[in-house]
Amino acid sequence: MDKLIIPYLEELELEASEVNISFLLSKWDGVKSDLETLYRNRDQQATLQLMKKGIIYFIQFLYWSNDRQVNSKEPIPFNQFEIKPVNFEERLTYILSRPNLFHSYRQLSELFTEQEKLFAKKNIAKKRLSQKG
Repeated sequence: MDKLIIPYLEELELEASEVNISFLLSKWDGVKSDLETLYRNRDQQATLQLMKKGIIYFIQFLYWSNDRQVNSKEPIPFNQFEIKPVNFEERLTYILSRPNLFHSYRQLSELFTEQEKLFAKKNIAKKRLSQKG
């Protein structure tokens, strides 16, 4: 699979910046906390809207951490991202096909964790390069 369109991806207007990425990740932390409560209470029906938000936040984070702007009308160009979690296309496809399952939530949470690590590594490398040059 080369590209995927997210059916409920809203038009995202913010531009990437360190402040916006921090804000986005804090929004994900709130959604994640709410999802954990819902899954703990076995309220699977109520998870769908929050999972959709989480998926949108992840897509936005993926684009921004790769210095790209989200275009909700275009398929996601998987092969054009410099930093991305391992097998993220397959994992995202699974999440999209079953968004309210607990396993999908776990996968989404892991995708965020992996992308955050890759983004931090990229920023460290960028800072080192700017200090040398």
